[in-house]
Order: sequence, then C-alpha cells, then structure tokens
Amino acid sequence: MDISIVIPLLNEDESLPELHDWIVKVMDENKFSYEIFFVDDGSKDKSWEIIEALAAKNAAVKGIQFRRNYGKSAALNVGFAETQGDVVFTMDADLQDSPDELPELYKRVVEEGFDIISGWKKKRYDPITKTIPTKLFNAATRYISGIKLNDFNCGLKAYRSDVVKNIEVYGEMHRYIPVIAKWAGFTRIGEQVVQHRARKYGVTKFGLERFINGFLDLLSIFFVGKFGKKPMHFFGVLGTLSFVAGFVIAFWLVVEKAIAIYHNESKNLVADNPLFYAGLACMIIGVQLFTAGFLGELLSRNNQDRNNYSIAKKTY
Repeated sequence: MDISIVIPLLNEDESLPELHDWIVKVMDENKFSYEIFFVDDGSKDKSWEIIEALAAKNAAVKGIQFRRNYGKSAALNVGFAETQGDVVFTMDADLQDSPDELPELYKRVVEEGFDIISGWKKKRYDPITKTIPTKLFNAATRYISGIKLNDFNCGLKAYRSDVVKNIEVYGEMHRYIPVIAKWAGFTRIGEQVVQHRARKYGVTKFGLERFINGFLDLLSIFFVGKFGKKPMHFFGVLGTLSFVAGFVIAFWLVVEKAIAIYHNESKNLVADNPLFYAGLACMIIGVQLFTAGFLGELLSRNNQDRNNYSIAKKTY
C-alpha cells in the first residue's frame, strides 16, 4: 500500500465528509493505494456516526473510537500502530491542512529518501495570541533539539513507515515527533512550505497551557533520549561534582582553622562560617543525586525495553 493517513479528531463532525471527499479525490487523481484512519478522541458530537457512514461506503476508511478524550498523542500512537502504507501522513481534521499537498510530500519521502517531511505553515491564519507563543515554542525547540524546523507543531507531516513503527508518542509529545524520531536514529528530516487554511467549521482546541506542558515534555524527551538507558551518566556526574565541591569547601575551612590554631590566632568555629553549611548542602545534594542515578540504573536494568533499539537493516 502506498499511503496511510492518520487523522486524529475531536468534535469535527461538520468537516469530516468534506475532508474525506477531498482526500479521495487527490488519491484517485494520483492513482495511490491508500487507507484513512479517523481516530475519534472521545468526541461528544456526531463525529463517530459520520466515520461509520464513511467507512460503510469506502473500504479505505477505518475508524478508531476512544471511550474518552486521551489527547492527540494517544490518537496518533494508536493510529500509527495500525498503518500499513509505505508512507504515513498525519493531518488535522479541521480542513486547515490541504490534502492537495500529499502527492508532493509523498514524492519527497519516496524519491529523495527523507525519513520525515514536516509541513511549514509559513503564512498562518491564526490569531496573534497563538502565533507569537508558537514562534517562541519553535525557537526553543530548535535550540534544544538541534533540528532546524520552522514549524514543529504543524499537523501535516509525512513519515516513512518504519519511523512511526519505531517510536512511541504519548502525553503532549505529538508536536515533538521529529525530535523523538531523531533520538531513534531517523535523522533525514526535511521541511516543506504548505498551505494553511482558515478554520471553516468548529472551534479551535488551542490553549496556552499546551505550551507549558509542551515545554516540560520537550525537556523530558531530551533527557530520556540522551540518558534514558544510562541515567547514572547524568545524575552521577552532577552528584560527583556537587559532592567534590562541598568537600573542597569543608576541607578548606578545616585547614584554615588548623592554620589559625597553629599560629595561635583567634578564629571562629568552622560551624559558624556560612560557607560550611554551603559545603555541607553541596555534599548532601551530591549524595542524593548519585543515589538517584543509582536507582535510575536499577530501574533501567530491570526495564523490559532496555535493549530495544531502532534497527535500520538486516541481511537475513
């Protein structure tokens, strides 16, 4: 199969028929074999009834319904697990992503060898309360991840199938799929300017709290991707540095006191010096960090996924 399209949705019953017809038109014009996964993330409107009707008239349509709202990441993760296409697309259900972009994105993945092509909505039709936080979010993500994308949060993306089969998306991680993929070894990540359409139906699900949660998730991805299988390399180093710094401070204060005693000079007690408590705090924090690293290693070694790695090719 050429293409799988995963479309997470929440209360988008008005846009689904139009989106379906538009996708089918593009697929038929380009003679693609395809499947469409509509993942209903706990909608309260008639979205599921419409998905069932679409599936009844088009065998390429497949619906997945959650019992409650779990979030976009959960919807994508479940959809990815079911896909069979060589190239997997994600797009939003609100008609702000254009299916006309799919053939060119498909071509770039298949012919140019990209692992991921991420859409860039260079010209947006969003309010300033959304565009400014988005720019800040993208700048922070570029800096931390080292991936030079202008629009991490664009819902329209194309992936080689083995990318989505080798990553796990949860929490608010959907906006960081390129980062997750990079840590899994998929480094050929490109970008393409795509059309952004004004919302035609329904209301946006955007909220500023998404940026707070998203930034925390970015830090989590960075830490887990770099130190997930070797937590002692992070906590152990910090703990050792902190303990050594505290020990040096305490040792110097003791030596200074001994020198004063040797020269019969008046000197306050070591415990009266504020630096003593700073050094003591550093040593305690160092021990705690080292212990955290040790416990992390124990958990990592007993994790059944410890030796799960992203394998590119085999000769057998």
